[in-house]
Amino acid sequence: MERKMYARYRKMDEIMKKIVVAGGCFWGVEEYYRRVKGIEKTKVGYAQGNVVNPNYEQVKSQSTNHAEAVELWYDENVISFEKIIELLFRIIDPTSLNHQGEDHGTQYRTGIYVFDEQELRQAQAYIAERQKEYDQKICVETEMLTCFYDAEDYHQKYLVKNPAGYCHVDFSQLKKEECK
Repeated sequence: MERKMYARYRKMDEIMKKIVVAGGCFWGVEEYYRRVKGIEKTKVGYAQGNVVNPNYEQVKSQSTNHAEAVELWYDENVISFEKIIELLFRIIDPTSLNHQGEDHGTQYRTGIYVFDEQELRQAQAYIAERQKEYDQKICVETEMLTCFYDAEDYHQKYLVKNPAGYCHVDFSQLKKEECK
């Protein structure tokens, strides 16, 4: 069943927003954002591919063109859209195509997937500004979200369940004041 995409939902009279990011293996990316003030909910899954409701084996075969991604629900009164992107740039090499940490393949590409044209323009402007800091071209996909399918349950909050599990993300990149 295809997952319906809603950019907003209500939580106790507050409006939450949603963004999907990809930064290599989704286990570490999810755990990194799960620790951030203003991030209310996380879910790992598969984004931007061409197979309906793929499973992990299909995605890792690189036959579906999905990226491992993390859906983030956030309170924009606590954390901004731009801050979420800034946090992503702290844990990725934005000039590395289909490779983060020890992981290689199209499913490990980086991306910012949004729900409206204003967010798309904001993300593109952020990347254009950051490009000035790099000699190599930034290759972070910045697109409207076309699809997101939940990953299997054992992938959800994987590093909470498996604290010694592999992770390419440096959690020390979070500042104390940014953490819950």
